[in-house]
Amino acid sequence: MQCPYCGSERLKVLDTADSRESIRRRRECLTCGARFTTYERAVAVTPVLIKADGTREAFDREKLKRGIWHACAKRPIPAMAVEQLATNVERYLQSLGQAEVSSRVVGDKVISELKDLDPIAYVRYAIVYLKLDDLYSVRAEIDKLLAEQAAPPVAVVDSQPADLPLITSER
Repeated sequence: MQCPYCGSERLKVLDTADSRESIRRRRECLTCGARFTTYERAVAVTPVLIKADGTREAFDREKLKRGIWHACAKRPIPAMAVEQLATNVERYLQSLGQAEVSSRVVGDKVISELKDLDPIAYVRYAIVYLKLDDLYSVRAEIDKLLAEQAAPPVAVVDSQPADLPLITSER
């Protein structure tokens, strides 16, 4: 590494801070005295996507986020949630450790994440991704989602709490 001011390779690390994403180092040039910050992070390779028609395309995080934003339009979903969803998908693809994966893998991961994030966004994405081309198939997907989200049966609670005395009237 060289000093960005004078080009010297005589550097000293003053401070190091680790985060989940990178390592921040504060450095000082021993030649000119300039101080500067560097960031180190691992470069993870995201696999190439194999489209349904067999063509190959580089993974594009911005394209992924645009698709998610279309599904989330006019929904109360914070920008950070969309950013996190895109990060989750990207990390998942990297964790597969493969040079190429089907674009279907991306769609499956997005739809799974959207189902947990927002049911309306999930249905919007599902209409395009699952190619739901008529109202009956859309209705079937909504019914399936409703069945999965149905609240568990409520347990029957004893009508007399144990810590309260039973009041009876004697006649």
